[in-house]
Amino acid sequence: QVQLVESGGGSVQAGGSLRLSCAASVDPSTMYCMGWFRQAPGKEREGVASLYILGGHTEYSDSVKGRFTISQGNSKNTVYLQMNNLEPEDTAMYYCAASIQRTLCRLYSTDYSFWGQGTRVTVSS
Repeated sequence: QVQLVESGGGSVQAGGSLRLSCAASVDPSTMYCMGWFRQAPGKEREGVASLYILGGHTEYSDSVKGRFTISQGNSKNTVYLQMNNLEPEDTAMYYCAASIQRTLCRLYSTDYSFWGQGTRVTVSS
């Protein structure tokens, strides 16, 4: 069982930055990929960034490409989402996700087996 704990959410003005953190409870060598998803009120959950742990390959949604960066911390069991130039449309609950099984590490929720409780991001105009 993998437990994921997100932190770093908050309220910022448009153009600002936030860094989200996701700490995993297991040995990072057991994880295959990690991702960040978000869900705005009244909308479906969407994938924004993914990281293939072993190879380092990353993928981003078109809506955040060039503004968000997913990375792994030095402790390896922590993944970050650096969010720059935030827009009001980025307002959502952000969730960390992980898979310990071989998947394609895409921006689809079905590629992940474990989820955090979420951290809220609010961007005001």
